[in-house]
Amino acid sequence: MSIDTIVFFILAATSIISAILVITRRSPIVSVVYLVFNFIMLAIIYLTLHAQFIAVIQVIVYAGAIMVLFLFVVLLLNLGKEEMLTEKITYKKRIAIGLAVVMLVQIIIGLTTSFGEYPNRLSPLATQIGTVEHIGKVLFTDYLLPFEIASILLLAAIIGAVVLAKKRIG
Repeated sequence: MSIDTIVFFILAATSIISAILVITRRSPIVSVVYLVFNFIMLAIIYLTLHAQFIAVIQVIVYAGAIMVLFLFVVLLLNLGKEEMLTEKITYKKRIAIGLAVVMLVQIIIGLTTSFGEYPNRLSPLATQIGTVEHIGKVLFTDYLLPFEIASILLLAAIIGAVVLAKKRIG
């Protein structure tokens, strides 16, 4: 087993633990901080997979901009009452926990069956796939229609948010 594989699995385990901490913490601010940590771990995983551009975008967009927005929203909400944050365990949550355990078992089985094959699965073009040039070329040739649809959806969401905010003020 190479050092890259060991580092990858350490980063993956750290990412999973931080994701679990995001959903198990009672304080929303602490959860947001763990989510930022999770995004940074994912960015480092992208770096180990030679996807430099995606790693930089992960840090700038998700760990930077979106998480700062989340933190502002959480701080602006009225979360002073701790008893409102407590929840009872219902049958829906038990089903969700059961499904999460099934998914975790599937992940463990998948990892154990493909553990020795991991270094061979990395594409020989992995250093080129994560570059800005490759992503731009693929985005504007093979995925032009989905890219334009996503941009139109984002524009519609921005216009909708502005219209909704304007109605509340007026």
